[in-house]
Amino acid sequence: MTKLQVAPYGSWKSPITSDMIASGTIRLEQVVLDGDNIYWIEMRPAEGGRCVVVRRSPEGQIIDITPSLFNARTRVHEYGGGAFVIHAGAVYFSNFSDQRIYCQDPGGQPRPITPEGKLRYADGIVDRHRDRLICVCEDHTFTEREPVNTLIDIDIHGKKRGQVLVSGNDFYSSPRLSPDGSYLAWLTWNHPNMPWDGTELWVGELKAEGGLSKIKRVAGGIDESIFQPEWSPDGILHFVSDRTGWWNLYRWIKGRIEPVTEMEVEFGAPQWFFGMSTYSFVSPDNIICTYNEKGIWKLANLNTATKKLRSIKTSYTDISYLRARSDKVVFVAGSPAEPASVVQLDLQSERIEVLRRSTDIVIDAGYISIPRAIEFPTEHGLTAHAFFYPQQNLDYIAPPGEKPPMLVISHGGPTSAVSSKLDLMIQYWTSRGFAVLNVNYGGSTGYGRAYRLRLNGQWGVIDVDDCMNGARHLVNLGEVDIDRLIIRGASAGGYTTLCALTFRDTFKAGADYYGVSDLEAMRKETHKFESRYLDRLIGHYPECRDLYQKRSPINFIDNLSCPVIFFQGLEDKVVPPDQTEKMFNALSRKGLPVSYLPFEGEQHGFRRAENIKRALDTELNFYSKVFSFRLADQVI
Repeated sequence: MTKLQVAPYGSWKSPITSDMIASGTIRLEQVVLDGDNIYWIEMRPAEGGRCVVVRRSPEGQIIDITPSLFNARTRVHEYGGGAFVIHAGAVYFSNFSDQRIYCQDPGGQPRPITPEGKLRYADGIVDRHRDRLICVCEDHTFTEREPVNTLIDIDIHGKKRGQVLVSGNDFYSSPRLSPDGSYLAWLTWNHPNMPWDGTELWVGELKAEGGLSKIKRVAGGIDESIFQPEWSPDGILHFVSDRTGWWNLYRWIKGRIEPVTEMEVEFGAPQWFFGMSTYSFVSPDNIICTYNEKGIWKLANLNTATKKLRSIKTSYTDISYLRARSDKVVFVAGSPAEPASVVQLDLQSERIEVLRRSTDIVIDAGYISIPRAIEFPTEHGLTAHAFFYPQQNLDYIAPPGEKPPMLVISHGGPTSAVSSKLDLMIQYWTSRGFAVLNVNYGGSTGYGRAYRLRLNGQWGVIDVDDCMNGARHLVNLGEVDIDRLIIRGASAGGYTTLCALTFRDTFKAGADYYGVSDLEAMRKETHKFESRYLDRLIGHYPECRDLYQKRSPINFIDNLSCPVIFFQGLEDKVVPPDQTEKMFNALSRKGLPVSYLPFEGEQHGFRRAENIKRALDTELNFYSKVFSFRLADQVI
């Protein structure tokens, strides 16, 4: 048995390298079933962040469908999703560089079926009865006003000019055709709501020529969030609603709405992306679904006739993009010990087959930190949630009496949530001797609408309280070093990070990835989808301008007195680079230990392998200097 080496936390040598994370890992998205063929998208950092449609045949052969000069990625809402759809073996996809829709027939090359221009498309479905696609269109033609969103149709042959089917509201998503093609359902919402605040579900009858008539609202409103409308095989409209305070399943039958599930769990998720799916029909009265219970996703079989839910046991704790057919269900899933994978479940035997892993790298379990879900007290007598990862490396122990530094992660969104699935980015830190606390602060999803609404009017306060109290909770348990608490976050998590470093003194260093520092600037400059997001999170502008200024770290540089490192994509339209640059310049003038890495060609979130690697290694090197520990390897 190998003798354990004694070395300070942070200095442990790890086999989990930045090269492994950047080049050896892909992101898996949007599962689509077409007969016995299974399709999905792979986002590949090693190919510059290119998104590739991949097909798995019934014989198990996996091939790339998207040619090397194309990138299957839409920019609708900037976050995209729902970038492709399949019909009779043909792939219809949005191409990133020009945002046109291309048709790629089996064995052929892509050809555009939409005109050149400043239009973007997403969330398409095929209307096989009328040889067309129906999708969300985002029109950027007029730069002096915000883009216009509509539902439109597109001739699949690219010969006829499309028509606008639905317009007039700020946003649309989830067009869904009834099985006989006679009805169309869709979701819509208006400023200042985000889709998790309040949406409406509408249905219209399709006329022979393709237009809509007899349009009516089925459910939803400004305080009810509807998620994923779907028609059953026998033509009954189902959807997820949070009208009881939890996202549960409902159906619209004979003109009335009735619950299919009544549980204090979440069958929905925040619609940051198009093409999300948490349930799918295998027969008229049988649904395979996934639901979130306190941050853990579970799989189940739901009989809609009896309304009985039967658990399907798996090892997975994170499940998404679920699609089913009569005998099988396919989804993307991961667990604390297993990376995200495309998984197929045989419904008769309940045997699981992994079709594609996000990484083929095999790591000894002795280097993997398994998280535990924790609850901890926070402000106002409330409880918050997180996943705690202790440091873990089979080769090392620390000197007697030393406690580890802890990295507290504030997730993005902020209306989002962290997962417990295997994340090599977290393992990069824990295998080097850092503890990690991944916080689902108030405002996160997975814990009901009331928990989600905690952040309304309190962004920059509640999230900071919860990150701070989570760190103190672990300190009080004797798990981590009070003098080496670090906070890091990206996007909205970057804002939480900067607020924690500016307005509190719990953390001794921080890393900000393209985070918000100036709320007024964000309110004025960000893209349409999030342009009124702050109305709920902070308050109406300009009436609450004083509050925007009070909560903006850029206005209180004198309060910030610890080291910070910044990372920023120079093509970011969500949080423009000037916010990060102003913050960095102000701290530099103050003389603090501060660093800034801008990345050409990156947007909101880094996709290129070389940039992911450089950011991660630079962050580690920054902490080694701040806390005076020697790195096991030269990383930059």
